[in-house]
Amino acid sequence: MSETSIRGSSESPEQTDYDAVIVGAGFSGLYELHRLRDELGLSVKVIEKASDVGGTWYWNRYPGARCDSESHVYCYSFNDELLDEWDWSERYPEQPEVLEYLRLAADHLDLRRDIEFDTEVTTAEFDDSAGTWKIHTDDGETVRSQFFITAVGCLSKPFIPDFEGIESFEGWWTHTGKWPHDPVDFEDKQVAVVGTGATGIQIIPEIATSNPAHLTVFQRTPNYAVPARNRPLDEDDRAEIRDNYDEIFDLAHSSGFGHPFEAAYDTAEGLSMEEVEKRLEPRWEEGGFRFMLTFGDLVTSAETNEKVSEFIRQKIRETVDDPDLAEKLVPRDHYYATKRPPLHTDYYRTYNRDDVSLVDVTETPIERITPSGIRTSETEHEFDMIVYATGFDAMTGTLLQMDIQGRNGLTLEEKWEDGPKTYLGLGIHGFPNMFTITGPQSPSVLTNMPVSIEHHVEWISDAVEHLVRNDIRLIEPTKEAEESWTVHNRQVAEQTLYPTADSWYMNQNIPDKPTVFTPYIGGADLYHDTIREVAEKGYEGFELTESVTNLGQQGEQPRLRVMEGD
Repeated sequence: MSETSIRGSSESPEQTDYDAVIVGAGFSGLYELHRLRDELGLSVKVIEKASDVGGTWYWNRYPGARCDSESHVYCYSFNDELLDEWDWSERYPEQPEVLEYLRLAADHLDLRRDIEFDTEVTTAEFDDSAGTWKIHTDDGETVRSQFFITAVGCLSKPFIPDFEGIESFEGWWTHTGKWPHDPVDFEDKQVAVVGTGATGIQIIPEIATSNPAHLTVFQRTPNYAVPARNRPLDEDDRAEIRDNYDEIFDLAHSSGFGHPFEAAYDTAEGLSMEEVEKRLEPRWEEGGFRFMLTFGDLVTSAETNEKVSEFIRQKIRETVDDPDLAEKLVPRDHYYATKRPPLHTDYYRTYNRDDVSLVDVTETPIERITPSGIRTSETEHEFDMIVYATGFDAMTGTLLQMDIQGRNGLTLEEKWEDGPKTYLGLGIHGFPNMFTITGPQSPSVLTNMPVSIEHHVEWISDAVEHLVRNDIRLIEPTKEAEESWTVHNRQVAEQTLYPTADSWYMNQNIPDKPTVFTPYIGGADLYHDTIREVAEKGYEGFELTESVTNLGQQGEQPRLRVMEGD
């Protein structure tokens, strides 16, 4: 930990309250605060709308909320003391345990003293004349900083479809992403869950085993869910993990998906279904994302994917007792993993219960919410409680909600009218000295998130250190670099099966949102090599200026490393 700032107090840009303002106190905001404050000695303020640290793990506290990356890699790798101090209890930790881990990290690194809780950023505007950011909050405060860093997460703006009459419901209702802190009692209640994505698949079995009078699930699109095979970790497990942590993290940080394992086989093309099943069955029994990585071309080969998809469909048919109901739960409209691939615990068995039923809203659409329940085109269902597991305005929703204004008053909403445009998912042309941790067009949600977060935080921190040490006031992607990366992001996605699905990866869960593939699917390993090379070449593709008046000149277009065939 650095005891001395890399910038003396007299060297800070004029009229700033802080060197950097960070929005969000989850995995990314906490680590960014530590890097900038403790390792670089800069003055930093974190603004967090929640009452505590945790980010998504603060808000998503619904029953069954659980990490789907294995616990021993869903954590920080940069601090040996944290690794030694913390023991995970399960293969896939539940929300309270992840939140407790982040609280421990915040306390261990003494981060809370520079976090302002219960405060929301309403507007952030770049001051062209001063070359600084003005950040306004809902308590009326305005602070200035040289750097503005968003650490708001990719899935943090809950979305509920605009159902007619939604406010008229007289019972209890909530979105899973705004779950109350107090326990919720489902016993003897008529309960509805709307949505069967990753969240719905987690919460539905939990509600079903909470003794409701009846649980009714409203499904629009059936999903492919793979068993998690969660289990407690014992001392032997922990000892093996500790003995191999260096190798585990090396593998995770050098892999395409941020996990310490790679595909077991190249392809299922040309294999009989019997041969495919022999390869898939052990991975199915092992559970988790290892199943998804049985074949390396899962998301690029329609033949491989269809064989894997059919394997899962057959598993659903074998699990659900009612053949007609099983067919309603079998996905046919998309390839496996082209929508977020959930892990589950007893999800399909839940439908064998007498007190659980399914409503297929493609057959009988929801027409409106009534004071007593939900009316479909066929009938009215009466409920005491409605849970909306309807997902998020992903990737860009929270960024756009903040009313971010760049050079010459350009708003981020105007900039992204036709879809997000970034350079590397890290910076945006027209928004100097602004960085987006795991922003759109970076691997983010297609990886084990802590790995991608550490890549971004460390890159941003190194960039800030380079600027400060060299008396450089401003950094901004060139227009050419941004356009090149945006085209590259689209071209790489078009080499895969992802664009064939109506998914939130494509923004298609949000009405009127541009249909574009938002994350980067070129691989976290390739991506990490790319951003490292950009830095090594003097931040190629960025314009670095020592004076505010020089802002706007264009630098050299970067030479991007791309997937074969791009």
